[in-house]
Amino acid sequence: MDQKLWEKAVEFHGHECPGLAIGFKACEAAIEKMGIGTSDDEQIVCVTENDACGVDAVQALLSCTMGKGNLIYHDSGKQAFSFFNRSNGKKLRVCLKPGKNKDLDRTQWQEYLLNTPVDEIFTFSEPKFELPERARLFNTVVCEICGEGAPEHKMRLQDGKTVCGDCFKSYNRGW
Repeated sequence: MDQKLWEKAVEFHGHECPGLAIGFKACEAAIEKMGIGTSDDEQIVCVTENDACGVDAVQALLSCTMGKGNLIYHDSGKQAFSFFNRSNGKKLRVCLKPGKNKDLDRTQWQEYLLNTPVDEIFTFSEPKFELPERARLFNTVVCEICGEGAPEHKMRLQDGKTVCGDCFKSYNRGW
């Protein structure tokens, strides 16, 4: 384990925890298996399937961020991260193996994660989806109900008005 990188992740996140250790080890696996490092722009892309502590390690260590467009949240609730390298086309999905922490307390679980080889902690596969397109810029459109602006691809039509997602009243008939 690279102690300096762990300390960098902890400083970014604010404290040590098993969740951060999961993300830290997922990054370690991607670095080791894909030969990647930090991303100045969108060369490295991470699609995270959770919004837990480990995502902070991805931001701190690989410089993938939502604002830059190379950290994408796909909510499956799984401790899984798909990494893509735009420069050479390599891709890898890293998913935490279930059940390893049943008999461990929080501190023991964190130590296990940090000190165990990545091949024992995760399963590895190819992502089931293609590399997401680069981030795009969109025109801002003003909602005709609340007056707030949102990007055009997030706006809806309702009763002949252009409205934002917050003002849109969904219509469904029970399904």
